Amino acid sequence: MNRRFFLTTGAATLTASFLPAMEPIKRKGGPRMVLGLAAYSFRDSMKWLKGGKENGKLKEGTEGWEVFDFIDYCADHGGVGAELTSYFFPPEVDEKYLLEVRRYSYLRGVPIAGTAVGNTFTHPPGAERDKEIAYVKQWITNAAIMGAPHIRVFAGTVPKGGTQEEAEKNCLECYRECLEFAGQKGVFLGLENHGGIVAEADPLIRLVKAVDSPWAGINFDAGNFKTADPYGDLAKIAPYAVNVQLKMTMHPNGDKVGEPVDVARVVKILKEANYQGWFTLEYEDKEDPIVAVPRILSELRPLIG
Repeated sequence: MNRRFFLTTGAATLTASFLPAMEPIKRKGGPRMVLGLAAYSFRDSMKWLKGGKENGKLKEGTEGWEVFDFIDYCADHGGVGAELTSYFFPPEVDEKYLLEVRRYSYLRGVPIAGTAVGNTFTHPPGAERDKEIAYVKQWITNAAIMGAPHIRVFAGTVPKGGTQEEAEKNCLECYRECLEFAGQKGVFLGLENHGGIVAEADPLIRLVKAVDSPWAGINFDAGNFKTADPYGDLAKIAPYAVNVQLKMTMHPNGDKVGEPVDVARVVKILKEANYQGWFTLEYEDKEDPIVAVPRILSELRPLIG
C-alpha cells in the first residue's frame, strides 16, 4: 500500500510524493537475542584505525591487535559473535584477506555478527556524495565476502547552509541507492540513532519507513539518544531494529557525564518489540576493556537468555 510521506521540521513540510512505507518488522515466535561483541570495544588496542592509519597510541612494546586477534578474543570468551568494525582492517583489504577472515572465524567457532562503517549520507549530489556511496558499497561487497549479514551505517548531519529537510532528502536518496546494492548481496544496512539528523527517534523512523526496503532497518544503539526520554525513544525505534548495540552509559538531556544504562530495561523494551537477533556489546567507558568486558559479558548472558 502506498502512503504519503512527509518530512516535517517545525512548521515546514516537505512532501516526497507517494512512497511506500516500511512497517514494523514482524517476526515469528517470541523474542530471542544472541550475544555479540564489537571490535570497537578494543579500539585503543587495534593496530589499524579508521582511514588505514596505524595506531600511534599503542603501549610501548605492543604491536596492536589485528582482526584475527579480536576473533581469538571472542572465541576465548564463549564464542560470542564478532562485530568486525571496518576501521580496524588493514589499509589494503582484498578478497583473499576477507576470505581468510571468514575461514578463520568459522574454524574458531565465532559467527561474524556484522561490520560497521563511518559514512555520511547527507551530502547533496556531487563528488562528496559519490565518494560516500562508493565507500558503503565497497563494504557491502566486503561484508558479503566475509559472510557478515549486517552493516551499521550513519545518516549524517545537516550540511553548512542546509536544512534538516534537505539533509533528510539527501540521506534518503543515498540510503536507497546503497540498499538496492545491499539487497543484491544479501546484506542488511542498519541506520543508527547516531545524532545529526537522527538525534531524535521520529526522523530516524521516517527515513527507514520511507526507504521501504526489506534490507533496511535500525541499528538500535542503547546509549546514543541524548533526549529528555531516551528509553521512550528506544521503545519507538525497537520495532524497526535489525541489530542492537549496547553501550553502558546513557546521556539524558545531553548530560556530558551520563549515567549507567538500565540494561534490564533495554532488554525489556526489545522483548516487548519481539526483537530477535544480535545483542552486541559496544564498550566505550573508561575502565580498561580487558577488565570490564569479560565481567559485562557474564552479566549479560542471563539477562538476554
